[in-house]
Amino acid sequence: MTGPTREATADLITLPGTPLADAVVNLIRPVETPSVFNHSVRSYLFARLVAGRLGLAVGHDYHDDLLFAACAMHDLGVASDGPHSQRFEVEGADRAAAFLIERGVSAADADRVWQAIALHTSPGIAERHGTLCALVREGVALDFGGPLGAVHVDAVTDEQADAVHAAYPRLDMIRSLTDAIVAQAAKNPTNAPRYAIPGEFLRERETFGRTRLEHACRSSRWGN
Repeated sequence: MTGPTREATADLITLPGTPLADAVVNLIRPVETPSVFNHSVRSYLFARLVAGRLGLAVGHDYHDDLLFAACAMHDLGVASDGPHSQRFEVEGADRAAAFLIERGVSAADADRVWQAIALHTSPGIAERHGTLCALVREGVALDFGGPLGAVHVDAVTDEQADAVHAAYPRLDMIRSLTDAIVAQAAKNPTNAPRYAIPGEFLRERETFGRTRLEHACRSSRWGN
């Protein structure tokens, strides 16, 4: 079996390149670890593959700039420059929506991005709040390789995965992201409500030294 052509690989890893997408990259790159930044971008690339698998057309079924913005900023709540005063999903959603409105995005579209980010850790809910929420949720889940949901894990071929990971290496993403979520959660009790992801991660780390997700990801498709 031959690998993807150079043109196919370029298309696979190409980001939108619009002024809004560039502004999003300039926002998150300095304040996220390289590992979390790469995870955020991979989530977008994987979300596009899911969209293709579902027969969704860019410009008709979803707006590519909004998909990129939501995926790229979905972990903005653990950024180093944040106030860290709410659970990370909500804090990131608030920051992302405000950022978009400041750049002329409509309130309705900013709210769609807010929902996609706020709900990305809520399986069974995100999928029922429109295409953008569903694609962000699935893109993020795909980057975990299975433990967050394996519905579309075969939407990515081995060749495509190799190309994405070569462009945006994992860099021990599971540990890096979990560290960031736990650190943010530990700063304030309101950041770590029971039965929400940040609260459970914090309690599992304190009790067992690692989270169940970290354990599960060892045998996931990507491994880390």
